[in-house]
Order: sequence, then structure tokens, then C-alpha cells
Amino acid sequence: MSDKNLTQKNWSSWHHLLHKEILSKKTLIPKGSNILISVSGGQDSMTLLTLINDLKRLHNWSISVWHGDHQWHEKSSLYALELKSYCEGKNISFYFDEANKENIFSEEKAREWRYKKLCESAKTLLKKNQQKKNIYLLTGHTSSDNAETFILNLARGSNFAGLSNIESKRLLENQIFLIRPILIFSREDTKQFCKNMHIPVWEDPTNLDLKIKRNLVRKKIIPNLEVIYPGCSERINNFSQKMSNYNNERNDLSELAYLFCKDVKGINRNLLNSMCIEARCTILNRFLREKSTKQYSSKNLAKIVTSIYEKNKGQVSLQEFLKIVWNKNYINFENS
Repeated sequence: MSDKNLTQKNWSSWHHLLHKEILSKKTLIPKGSNILISVSGGQDSMTLLTLINDLKRLHNWSISVWHGDHQWHEKSSLYALELKSYCEGKNISFYFDEANKENIFSEEKAREWRYKKLCESAKTLLKKNQQKKNIYLLTGHTSSDNAETFILNLARGSNFAGLSNIESKRLLENQIFLIRPILIFSREDTKQFCKNMHIPVWEDPTNLDLKIKRNLVRKKIIPNLEVIYPGCSERINNFSQKMSNYNNERNDLSELAYLFCKDVKGINRNLLNSMCIEARCTILNRFLREKSTKQYSSKNLAKIVTSIYEKNKGQVSLQEFLKIVWNKNYINFENS
């Protein structure tokens, strides 16, 4: 089916861009996919729902909607009912969960709750349609969310991975993929889309609460940065993409260096010690992941590789029943 067959009134430049993106990335949302869309009712998720619903015939998708009521404001239950009615009017299956607001007292807790409930609904859908091997959970993250996340993670002191682009696709659980299809759009794009296409929006009033860190970045910090350096959001996104590319390159090269240093006897100490301390920490961390589930800070890794560099023989206890040992030539693990 061609773009024009969708009907002229429903087809827009946004439809065209997303359709083109999906065709260019065939594994993003494959043809015939079983899709569950997370819809809050705001402009981003309503843009996502409208676009995916309009495009579904072109890709033979079956779609459903999930909505999570955080109970954070007095109209949240009414919004949920209105959104349910809107979906039913379009013959879209609607799944709904209501949180105990005392259990989701922070942004992090609320996010954990949403993804837990999303996955539960996804498993229900998989049971209903066992012919489908996978299910795709779609969220309405945009490039604006990416810029906000970059600033928040930079302020927290994140590593390269935290400063990278929000992933457009990742595996959440067995058979359940998380997809963010509208990262190609900004929040200004979704606002204009809803206005032009006359899409209803249920805006959560808690989005105006500046006590929530992301709202503060969204409403105050980025607008002020845009005044000082117009276009900075786009440049932040471009830099974030470069960080993603750099992180991927770094991981691949680190794996090659690790394999170069390792043989059946362990890690070759002389080869490891010939590298800079940052490379030694990266390779040692890769080695540790084979035996230890514990996460080691950069400070602890630096202490271990410094000891290995300075002493021809030694050992460090890593966790119960496990230690790293070395002699003049090799580094290895031993049970305590």
C-alpha cells in the first residue's frame, strides 16, 4: 500500500518521516508486529498513538494501548476514563493500571512501576496471541527527552553510556522489546502535530511541578540555554549521538584489547601494564565481569590495576569466596 492510499486527510509530513524511518530500519518495528503503546495522554504519546494507528495498515500491525494512572492529581481517574473512551472509539484495545501513589513517591519509583505494569500487560497480550513471537512496547520519547536526559546525567556525573543517545530499541525481557519510534521528532513537533491534526491531549498538571528535576530542566534550564545559545538542544542531541558512536567504538576496541591480553593462563600482565591506566581499568573490568556480579567503581578499579602494575605478586579479595591474584606474568581468579 502506498502513502497516498492512507487517505489524504490523515497523511502529513510527520507520517511520511516516521514511515520512512521504519522502512529504513526494518528491524525497528517489523511488519506484522504485535504492538503495545504506552499512552499518558500528553502530546508526545498522543502523537505516537495517532501515527502508529494511522500507519498500522501499511505494516500489518496489531496495536493496543496501555495507560498508567499514577494518582498524582485529582483528575487522573477522569483522564484515564476519557482516554479509554477515545481508544474504544477507534477500536483500539485498552489496558489500564492504577498505582498506589504512596508507593511511587519519586520519579524513579514511578518509572519502575510503569515498566513493570507494561511488561505484565505485554505478557497478557502474548498469551492471547501465541502466534506472535515478540511484542513491541512503544513509548513517546522525543529528541527533547534525549536532551533533557543528557543534561540530567551530565549533572549527576554519568559515564559515557549515560551521556549517549536514548536507545531507539532494546530488549526488556524475553520476547519483549522497548521501542522509541519518535526520537526523530522534538516536543515542538509533537505540539504542532496535535494542533494541526486536531488530536485531543490530556496534559498531566504535575508536568508543571518544578520540584520534579526533569520538569525543571524542561521548563527552565533548556529554555534559558536556548536564549543564550539558540539551537543548543539540537547540538546537545548531535553530541549525544557522537557519544553513542564513541561508546560503541570504545566497547568494540576494548573487547579486542581484552582478547589480545587474555590466553588460557589468564591476563598477560606485561601486555596489560604496557597500556595507560584508563585502558588497564577497562580491560580489568571486562575480565571481572566473567566471574563477579559486583559492580566496581572506577576508583576501586584504579587501585587494583595500580597494585598489579607496581607489585610483581599480590592478591585482592573481590567478594566472598573470590579474589584476583597475580604474579610476574599473569593475572587470574582464585576461590577464597
